[in-house]
Amino acid sequence: MTKTGRRKSERSTRGKLNSPGRPPVWQRENLCRFWRGVAAGHSSEVSAVEAGVSGPVGIRCFRSSGGMPPTHLAPSATPLMRRNLTFSEREEIALECARGTGIRAIARKLSRSPSTVSRELRRNSTTRSGDFDYRAITAQWHADRAGQRPKPRKLANNSALRDYVQDRLSGLIATPGGITFDGPVVIWKGRRAVHRQSRRWSCAWSPEQIAQRLKIDFPEDPTMRISHEAIYQALYIQGRGALKRELSACLRSGRALRLPRERARGRGRPFLTDALMISDRPAEIGDRAVPGHSLPRQGIAQRCPGRGEGDLILGLGSSAIGTLVERTTRFTMLLHLPRMEGYGKGDVPKNGPALAGHGAEAVRDAIAGTIMGLPAALRRSLTWDQGAEMAQHAQLQVDTGLEIYFCDPQSPWQRGSNENTNGLLRQYFPKGTDLSRHGVNELSAVAHALNTRPRKTLGWRTPAEALDPLLKQHIIESVATTG
Repeated sequence: MTKTGRRKSERSTRGKLNSPGRPPVWQRENLCRFWRGVAAGHSSEVSAVEAGVSGPVGIRCFRSSGGMPPTHLAPSATPLMRRNLTFSEREEIALECARGTGIRAIARKLSRSPSTVSRELRRNSTTRSGDFDYRAITAQWHADRAGQRPKPRKLANNSALRDYVQDRLSGLIATPGGITFDGPVVIWKGRRAVHRQSRRWSCAWSPEQIAQRLKIDFPEDPTMRISHEAIYQALYIQGRGALKRELSACLRSGRALRLPRERARGRGRPFLTDALMISDRPAEIGDRAVPGHSLPRQGIAQRCPGRGEGDLILGLGSSAIGTLVERTTRFTMLLHLPRMEGYGKGDVPKNGPALAGHGAEAVRDAIAGTIMGLPAALRRSLTWDQGAEMAQHAQLQVDTGLEIYFCDPQSPWQRGSNENTNGLLRQYFPKGTDLSRHGVNELSAVAHALNTRPRKTLGWRTPAEALDPLLKQHIIESVATTG
């Protein structure tokens, strides 16, 4: 008998493989059970054990996927059709092949067509030995690889769209005059932003803001469209897009991994006398319909085109930044409160000024110096919490003509816009960092970054765009009155 020199394995219908690696530790069924457990709010370790694998394997899978299940493994994904062989059926085929059972007998046992079993043996058997050697785990691996249908990614193919997204995520912040700031040097370590440590400064638009703003900036260009979910997947899932994983540090949450929704579910004493409380405030201030009312609070951006809210944000060593937020447009301005001469040197004189820079007199002067630059129609009222920095509120009212109101004790929800802005500012000024190192230009750049960021509540306009018609209206009314 003459040998042909051809190996039996060459009749395989599978193409040649160039070092494909090794089969995974677990199969599709395990992965589906794992991601169902994660979606239910369980930890990666618990979900992995329930899926039939070890806890460390679950942690690696969760991190490599960026905390997001692949589309075909998500709990909402369409289940496999009956025509697809399952891993348990492939195990049965492997056992019967080891016993020497024929193809038709195996097909009858599985209630499958003989051609299905024959095709499975030719297509997904291992061929390293030169013969067909069928193993269930390797066959499932080959079947999963052959079933992949990757689609071209928008961000990978559209350079203009990719540049737009990257610039809104990680672009440098700048003052209105164009002076850019790099901010603190922060090394990305693939972990969530550390609490009470400096964070990377950037434009930091959210994926939803980017996706919605594209419709305004490119109304007639259908190629400049992308969903916010596609941006998240490009950030968190390895190999899913053209965005680097480290850009996730520019997101407000600072998470290196997405947080499953189910896991996320799972002080002061009043000093004021004869003060007008927020309950005495007119209804027109509360409904945000009339601009010109601000609610100042420490730690929020300061910007008062009318009725607003304000506060201080505090940092290391009693450093502080004052903030003002206009309620109608969400325009923000920051108050520079530098430390006074003599801070940290010897004893503090009794009943002297607060050398940390945010005493009552310093805050009063900072608010007056900022607000007086606005038209009278855009500086009508100011709402603050009952902090000691507003002890000279009566003198501030005389100097500026503002109607000053105070919130009830321990009621931050009465300054909702202010509290929200505080959270946004903490991305640039984290708790536990020294806020006194930031100068006037740096505060101006951060305020400008917030004022040029689109807001959902403004119909995806920016606060600066919402304020602009109010200023133009004031100019027109002033000209008409003068004429």
